[in-house]
Amino acid sequence: MVERIVATPEALALIKEMQTLHGEILFHQSGGCCDNSAANCYLPTDLTIGPYDVKLGEVGSVPFYIGKSQYEYWKHTQLILDVIEGSGGTFSLEGNTGKAFHTRSRLFSDEEWELIKSTVENDLA
Repeated sequence: MVERIVATPEALALIKEMQTLHGEILFHQSGGCCDNSAANCYLPTDLTIGPYDVKLGEVGSVPFYIGKSQYEYWKHTQLILDVIEGSGGTFSLEGNTGKAFHTRSRLFSDEEWELIKSTVENDLA
């Protein structure tokens, strides 16, 4: 199975830190507004996930969502959750840690895309 969202070891370590501090968390890939295109980490009570969001998968047992309209642009890519040094997003839970979640991406190969195409089409049905 080809994963649509994966995480680096550094991201997995920061996820564990956020879980230790806050308990249950989730991610939502920002659409480019206030926090640019950051992956924001939230408490489940801080963000409503609805019909305009797509669940890409889980990283470190944490659900990762993206808005449908942004998903349309990025559906041919695998998102890679990473960590950079610096200020986190103003809305994201790691904002005061000196680290920030950061999303990288890579295009799926033709073979990978064929394997997941039916799943992608079902997600938006």
